[in-house]
Amino acid sequence: MKPTIAITAGDINGIGYEVILKTLADQHIFEICKPVVYGNLSILKQHMQTLGDEFRALQFQLLLSPKDAKDGKLGLVSCYADNTPLAIGESTKEAGKAAFAALERACKDLKDGLVDALVTAPINKENIQSEQFTFSGHTEYLASVFGEENKDALMMMVSECMKVALVCNHTPITKVSQMISEERILRKLNTLNASLKDDFLIRRPRIAVLALNPHAGDNGLIGREEQDIIKPAIDKAVEQGILAFGPYSADGFFGAGQYSHFDAVLALYHDQGLIPFKSLDMDGVNFTAGLPIIRTSPDHGTAYNLAGKNAASHLSFAHALYLATDLIKNRATTAEINKDPLFIKPREEKPERPHVPFFVPPKDEE
Repeated sequence: MKPTIAITAGDINGIGYEVILKTLADQHIFEICKPVVYGNLSILKQHMQTLGDEFRALQFQLLLSPKDAKDGKLGLVSCYADNTPLAIGESTKEAGKAAFAALERACKDLKDGLVDALVTAPINKENIQSEQFTFSGHTEYLASVFGEENKDALMMMVSECMKVALVCNHTPITKVSQMISEERILRKLNTLNASLKDDFLIRRPRIAVLALNPHAGDNGLIGREEQDIIKPAIDKAVEQGILAFGPYSADGFFGAGQYSHFDAVLALYHDQGLIPFKSLDMDGVNFTAGLPIIRTSPDHGTAYNLAGKNAASHLSFAHALYLATDLIKNRATTAEINKDPLFIKPREEKPERPHVPFFVPPKDEE
């Protein structure tokens, strides 16, 4: 059975609807999943007017529930009013409210088992703030909704050439050093290692850990975080059976192409990992690892400067949708592999039989 994928439209004034429409115009999508957009049909049609005729021909089926999605049809769950003000290319409070309404409804359906994965178009992290949303991004919100005790949600950027995960997500650079601890790095390494195995089917993943300071601290001359925090965390991870290496000085590590020798890289903060990642591939995918649900998104933002101009590339969003379907299959494969193949039904207790002495007849006399 094809999986049902929930797609949230994100900020209505950004490029979310555009990249969604461009992705769903590819008929191959319907061979692998049933896509359901969480947004509003009236807003979607206004964005259609900024695109070519082939996109205006797309037909959406309004759904009360994603369980009613039909194979080969584009589904849409309405999450906000038709008269929601649209100001393409601008950040507005109404756009933030609409983005949260779609996200909240999609998460509820995901929690209820009505959809199989979530793909999110970009939100504006400022205008979405409210009493209900007090987070620095999708990752932190999803961790609050779906997070499990003793497990970390992990922001991971994925492309064909590299996988980069972060110890600190959207943390101000002035607070990064305060957030770096041996325990936190070890937790992130465990989450990353498990995801590489379960989500990407890598049996013995090799993980590189980056340093915090230039030149990896130069043996304490520039900083001691590498000696006092990062290296001890790596050593403990190795003791637990994780193939972790480092810490590596980030500039030399990426400049020399060392990332190609590893299955993933654990960067300590946002720009340390994402600048080299996006320099190599701007069409990568943001995947939230460490959660019981599957969520992917494009690796870009709302791009207000491109909104309404039919100028946005949809490739990152398309890759996010394809990766979500792949991860569904990979997790199913992992579950199948980990099932006990030698289950033996417990032996039934039988009533004890009475003791019968062994009788040996006497030999006949000659």
